[in-house]
Amino acid sequence: MNSVNVDHALHGDEDLDLVEDVLQDFFAEAKLRAVSVNATYLGLWEALERAAAGGKRSRPRLVLLAYRQLGGTDAASAARLAASYELLHSALIIHDDVIDRDFVRRGSPNVSGHYRNRALRAGSSASAAEHAGVSAGVLAGDLALSGAFRLLRSLEVPDAKRRRLNEILDDAIFSSVGGEVLDIEFSRTPEMPPLEDITKTAHQKTSVYSFEAPLHAGAVLAGAAESVVAALTSFGRYAGIAYQVADDVLGVFGTESRTGKTTWGDLREGKRTALLSYAATRPEWNSIASLIGSRDMTAAKAQYVRSVLVTCGAKDYAVNLATENAHRAVAQLESDGVPPSLRNSLERLLFSVISDVTSH
Repeated sequence: MNSVNVDHALHGDEDLDLVEDVLQDFFAEAKLRAVSVNATYLGLWEALERAAAGGKRSRPRLVLLAYRQLGGTDAASAARLAASYELLHSALIIHDDVIDRDFVRRGSPNVSGHYRNRALRAGSSASAAEHAGVSAGVLAGDLALSGAFRLLRSLEVPDAKRRRLNEILDDAIFSSVGGEVLDIEFSRTPEMPPLEDITKTAHQKTSVYSFEAPLHAGAVLAGAAESVVAALTSFGRYAGIAYQVADDVLGVFGTESRTGKTTWGDLREGKRTALLSYAATRPEWNSIASLIGSRDMTAAKAQYVRSVLVTCGAKDYAVNLATENAHRAVAQLESDGVPPSLRNSLERLLFSVISDVTSH
């Protein structure tokens, strides 16, 4: 859910420097606490810190964009709130890699990959090393989730506002896990689920935590009118579906350097996407059905699947679906109280996503 470039349409990099400062201080404090427990625990925090470094900071950017454009002036509080959403993102992608049995992220070993490789070097069997890796991934993701709430609790805001911000973050996690469970179940069944179920999963898994919650939280922190909060939340719903559909296309047709993951990982896992849901309705599906979800997926087999997805029209269908949802998202911003500058920034953001997909 994390490969599309959603940041170059946004500005406010000076506020992002404050977010980086918050994250740096958070990890420095955590590592000091960890080393007092034992050196091994310190190593896990260092692995988590590496995993959280170097991302696009898309969700913090959305928090800051909404906050600033809606009149917020407390840069320190905004940075802490934004950093909490980066830790949430780190937690979910670490857990997502565990679920997908991926040991590489952005071309390098992820948390699980680091611990698996270390176990292999120490002489563990392949299965024992894999278990060590996924165990570390689960624990690191848990620490990042806890850290997101820890940062949120540190905000110097009225209690009522803090409770509301806590509910937004909690709802984002609750929804994401619900969508992930559906995604796992879909991948275990031989039938391809209908598009309605796939878009529902995309909303739960991606829309809420990647778009709705960051925009919602930024608006609430800024004290925006409820009509504006509602408009941004509705925008986030459709934007997240567009994002997820586009991300799924890039997961198959992108490059490893671009997505951070192998380009046949989703095919190997049998991930149920709009791309495959459409393909399953076409006669060509019979030629690739046995390859989808196969643990024996190779680069050559993946290339064959891609060629069929193009010729049967599935790729074009998915790109068009992402575009339609992007237009639907932008339409939600035609609400009194949404500043034109915020509307324009979010529109550029969405269509930069679509541009990323159509260029592959």
